[in-house]
Amino acid sequence: MAKIKDIYAHVTNKIISELENNIRPWMKPWNAEHAAGRITRPLRHNGLPYNGINILMLWTAALDAGYSSPYWLTYKQTKALGAQVRKGERSTLVVYANTFTRTEENADGEQEAQTIPFLKSYNVFNADQIDGLPEHYTALAEPVRDPVQRIEHADHFFANTGAHIQHGGNRAYYRISTDHIQIPPFEAFHDAQSYVATLAHEITHWTRHPSRLDRHFDHQKFGDEGYAREELVAELGAAFLSADLGITPEIRDDHAPYIASWLKVLKEDKRAIFSAAAHAQRAIDHLHSLQKQETLTGTAL
Repeated sequence: MAKIKDIYAHVTNKIISELENNIRPWMKPWNAEHAAGRITRPLRHNGLPYNGINILMLWTAALDAGYSSPYWLTYKQTKALGAQVRKGERSTLVVYANTFTRTEENADGEQEAQTIPFLKSYNVFNADQIDGLPEHYTALAEPVRDPVQRIEHADHFFANTGAHIQHGGNRAYYRISTDHIQIPPFEAFHDAQSYVATLAHEITHWTRHPSRLDRHFDHQKFGDEGYAREELVAELGAAFLSADLGITPEIRDDHAPYIASWLKVLKEDKRAIFSAAAHAQRAIDHLHSLQKQETLTGTAL
């Protein structure tokens, strides 16, 4: 297991390696077999989804090893279920944030409590690495799913956000000065999932407005470091939201040049991918908070 102080470098170096091979590890987080859903976030032993940077870490591990199950369990959880990790199987690192309080003397000579954030890590195994689990961890899906219904629910999701979405032109973008999303007509996309996945990217940008999450990275001009950081947030946010809505993320051709700028940011700042994933998670949580109290059929929330 990576030492705590090496977690940032451990995760960042893995993402850098994938990007240098022209692979976006957040773009293929699905399988076509498991009963939990063709497309889903990684799931804990109790079915609750992982969030933030752990989504990227577990998607990447599943892609590398070819796992089809979205479930991940600790060794202790495996034993509690009467199952056994197969001999020779290697675990995957996941992390969680925590804080501790330290008292120090301030400039006035008074004792002052400071809250210090830090990361902790633990190891998990995919259900495909474990023998003897209850059937639902490895059960395969029924062959029939209704893709039309899933798209309808995605459209419903976007409508509930209240975002100002204009259709027209041949580019998709969010303009903060007018607080609106511009997207080509539905008919301009080669399929419905491409339309929804593209809109997921732009609506992640939409959350950055000062009246919502007020997210900014000192972005001054097109192509600068702040721009690259915001685009990375939107890429991850689109992937997270697409998984929640059961939509295949879209690799947009106009975003291919961003890989070089993302690599520059990640190589200069080992915490950048953690920050981007955290911002993306907050954006998606905000979008979910705007939904009416209804169940989105077929989603993994």
